[in-house]
Amino acid sequence: MNILGYNETSHDAGMALIDDKKILFAGHAERYSKKKNDWYNNNEIYRDLLNYGIPDKSAYYEKSRLKRLRIKLRGGAADWKPADKGIKAKEFKHHYSHAAAGYYTSPFDDAVIVVLDAIGEFNTSTIWTGVGEKISLVEKRNYPLSFGLFYSAFTQLIGLMPNQEEYIMMGMAAYGNPNKYFKKVNEYFPNINKQKYNFHKGITDWGHVPNEINKFHIAAAAQLVYERRLYEFMQYARKKTGKTKLVFMGGCALNCSANTILWDLFDDIWIMPNPGDAGSSLGASLALRGSHIKWEGPYLGYDLGNEYPVEKILDELVSKGIAPVAAGRAEFGPRAFGNRSILADPTHIDVKDRVNKIKQRELFRPFAPVVMEEHANEWFDMPKGKPTPYMQYAVKCLKPDLIPAVVHKDGTSRVQTVNKDQHPGLYAVLSEWHKLTGVPVLLNTSLNIKGQPLLNDWKDIDEWNAIYNSAIIV
Repeated sequence: MNILGYNETSHDAGMALIDDKKILFAGHAERYSKKKNDWYNNNEIYRDLLNYGIPDKSAYYEKSRLKRLRIKLRGGAADWKPADKGIKAKEFKHHYSHAAAGYYTSPFDDAVIVVLDAIGEFNTSTIWTGVGEKISLVEKRNYPLSFGLFYSAFTQLIGLMPNQEEYIMMGMAAYGNPNKYFKKVNEYFPNINKQKYNFHKGITDWGHVPNEINKFHIAAAAQLVYERRLYEFMQYARKKTGKTKLVFMGGCALNCSANTILWDLFDDIWIMPNPGDAGSSLGASLALRGSHIKWEGPYLGYDLGNEYPVEKILDELVSKGIAPVAAGRAEFGPRAFGNRSILADPTHIDVKDRVNKIKQRELFRPFAPVVMEEHANEWFDMPKGKPTPYMQYAVKCLKPDLIPAVVHKDGTSRVQTVNKDQHPGLYAVLSEWHKLTGVPVLLNTSLNIKGQPLLNDWKDIDEWNAIYNSAIIV
């Protein structure tokens, strides 16, 4: 049986298709419409999905009537309209879709599931248990108390776009002094049960517009307050359930700087690589299925059909130091893991500025390293035996002088580990690069321009090659 899952009327629409054994397709609407954070699905993504099978049943990621009721009673997005689905679909609650996306793709059969985001219908923070194939709600916190709205409000305060550029504020935090504004920011979110007011309309009483320098200090303080509240909430979830394994989902699970502190609380952690709302398209389909499915990796989107161009990438890295590459199926999630990536030589600090200029980003923005799994502990301060294949944790770099282009201001790196099974082509590139340079690490960033979706199809590639000097390797 094929099950279609989808989400829309959120800030990142998507579709997924599963059968009885595997995930057949999962993609983002924005990659097809070319509209960043597109709220709605489109004919192009649906046609691509149909290449992998015809849906027998359909599932939607939230309860439309319940969301409408919350907006009427408690406020929120006044211009929200429920999706005109055009097909009969079973609806699941927003946070349950998140929980299903995480637990049913995880390797666990006994875990605590924590979902933290801005807002679902009413829920903003939920704790669940997963035992066998059953997911059970343990506790919920409702709007307006919200981890996600707190972080988004401070994102907006420093001049960034809420629900889109929180990751930029996370990067800015490394350049600021958290102590300058910690006391003031902490008053907005003093404990896990209390916030100063509803943050849906932003920070309304800061008192002044921060200048450029203070924006970095505010970002640092907001990040630190978020991390402390996150740790407290996760401590509570572990004590409440007694579980030693964690599934973490919702948009807040994308904060890699904060995620690292959770290693102190849990024996093992699973964060599905697309933990935000787009990932709930897969979550809805899995909620309807009601059981685990084998997770084979994030390469679930549009298929270019070409083989991984290992030799061409190596030639470009040696001659130019930068190698944009597009091959195979697009990644499902906001991060590129080799198939829609710009790879680069991490040993020269100027490469960071060169890549940022290609992507038209702020020069302070950091880049992630991709490293051969067996060498990860030699280069980064990571728990042995715990690979990090999806850039979900920021850890201290042990050899920053040798790979300066992938080390952030605070000395950390958001590591992606790779082995032969996960991505044979990318692993082969790293292996050959290691033989040439003695360094088993490359810079890896998404193949896109700031504010635009990741490149998806051959049309995107042709347009890029017509505009930019750095041609994509296919």
